Amino acid sequence: MRIAIIVPAYNEEKAIAAVVDDINTIAKEYQLALTAVVVNDCSKDSTSEVISKLNCVALNLPVNLGIGGAVQTGFKYAFENNYDYAIQVDGDGQHPASEISKLLKKAIEENADVVIGSRFIDKEGFQSSAMRRFGINYFKRLNKLLVGVVVNDSTSGFRLINKKVLALVSEYYPDEYPEPEAIIIYSLSGFKISEVAVTMRERQGGVSSIGMFSSVYYMFKVSLAILYTFIRMKFRR
Repeated sequence: MRIAIIVPAYNEEKAIAAVVDDINTIAKEYQLALTAVVVNDCSKDSTSEVISKLNCVALNLPVNLGIGGAVQTGFKYAFENNYDYAIQVDGDGQHPASEISKLLKKAIEENADVVIGSRFIDKEGFQSSAMRRFGINYFKRLNKLLVGVVVNDSTSGFRLINKKVLALVSEYYPDEYPEPEAIIIYSLSGFKISEVAVTMRERQGGVSSIGMFSSVYYMFKVSLAILYTFIRMKFRR
C-alpha cells in the first residue's frame, strides 16, 4: 500500500524540515510506504533550498498557485504515480505525522473514500481561535444543509483520499481555500466521507493566510464558492 503525503508549502523554511523528518520517522517506525511530496508554492524564502536537502519528492512551482493549486499538484503526482492513498498534511507543522495512522485505519475499517482529521471530536490539542471556530461551525452547518453531511472540522487540511477520489481531483480541485468546497464535491460525486478525531498543534512556523480582519471576507467568499459548486453539480446534465 503506497501512500503519498502531500505537503503544500509557502514560506515554510522554519517548519518544513521537521514536518518531512516526522513523516519519514513514522514511515520507518510503522513500516509504512510513505512518500513525502512537498509542493513548494513559489515561496519567497528559502523553502526551495531546504526541501532540496530533505528525503522527499520536491515539486517547485514556477508561479504561486495558492493552496488549492499546490495541493492539486501533489494529488496529480500521486495519481500519475499510482499511489493507493494521498494524505494532505500542512507544511507548518500543525499535523503530527503520528496521527497519520488514524486516518489510514479509519479509511480501511469503514471503506471510506475520504477521511478528514478533526480536532473537534475529542477536543484535544490546539483548538484554534474563537473566531475561526465560529467560521468552522458555520461551514459545518452549511454543508449539512446542502448535502446532509456533517463534518465537524470542515476546514481541516489534514485529510486522506483514495485512488477514486484522486482521479477526480486530478482533473478539478477548488483553489484558494478549498477544504469546505471539496466536501460538497466529494458528497455530490457519491464518495463516502468519514471523520476521525486527531490531535493538532499550533503552527510551528510561517504565517497564516487568513488574518483576523479577513475572516469575515473569507467566510463570505467561500460561502459563494460552496453555493456555486453545489448548484453546478446538483443540476448538471
